[in-house]
Amino acid sequence: MDFRKEFAVKPDAKIKLKQIDPDRTYGIEKNEETLRETAANSAELAELQYKLYSEGKRSLLIVLQGMDAAGKDGVINHVLAPLNPQGCRVQAFKTPSSLELAHDFLWRVHMVAPKRGEIVIFNRSHYEDVLIQRVRNLVPESVWRERYELINDFEKLLMKSGTTIVKFFLHISPEEQLKRFGDRLEDPGRQWKISSADYAERRLWPEYRKAFEEVFERCSTKQAPWYIIPADKKYFRNYAVSHILLETLREMKLELPPVSVDLEKVKAEYRTAKQWEKEGIGPDGPREK
Repeated sequence: MDFRKEFAVKPDAKIKLKQIDPDRTYGIEKNEETLRETAANSAELAELQYKLYSEGKRSLLIVLQGMDAAGKDGVINHVLAPLNPQGCRVQAFKTPSSLELAHDFLWRVHMVAPKRGEIVIFNRSHYEDVLIQRVRNLVPESVWRERYELINDFEKLLMKSGTTIVKFFLHISPEEQLKRFGDRLEDPGRQWKISSADYAERRLWPEYRKAFEEVFERCSTKQAPWYIIPADKKYFRNYAVSHILLETLREMKLELPPVSVDLEKVKAEYRTAKQWEKEGIGPDGPREK
């Protein structure tokens, strides 16, 4: 199955989320083989991340969006956890601070974009400024309508600077969201995730759906596509995301950088140090017997 082809939103496509089944798994069942394949994908992602970090020329930006409880944290925990924190960073976007509001809406985003050699995961993102700000009427329509083009220009700038961008919409149903809200209520270890705004936002589901549909239409490009991932089944969500990320990184054809030292000279120094060690001579001179 070509996951990127199946789930990518074509540029200028008219998307109706009601017509996309969030529970569909394409015949892929939850079994040991599927879970093992997801884990193997994550392990290879870590290997490719090492090459990306070592190369130090390009970067990867992963954008995760979705309704509350769609599984953004789940993807980070179950797909991306094996990545080395030295070259990977998760950036969450909360309510803007007074300092952030004193700048243009992309200021806080550009500040945390990935540097060369780095993978950055946006848990929510710059798209909040055409989602919640639109739905909640936090800014006039004349303001948020201009932002689609500005977002596209911003992403083009990142790509021209060597950043590959992959954007995931984790598509769950209202029924599955409510089930997950209930699971949180019953689990003391997850009750901290409960927000007083959860149900207020849930009542705005139709407005959010319309806002997301316009995001896909206006901001899914060939170079930085949106992928709509059926996410009612957590195992399938993780499986599909892991495949798309792996295919993306493989396509980058990452290579370890060439050796920058005289390897034969270093090998000779190593052999000398080993011989001295054998004779009981360390960096501080002969060791006491």
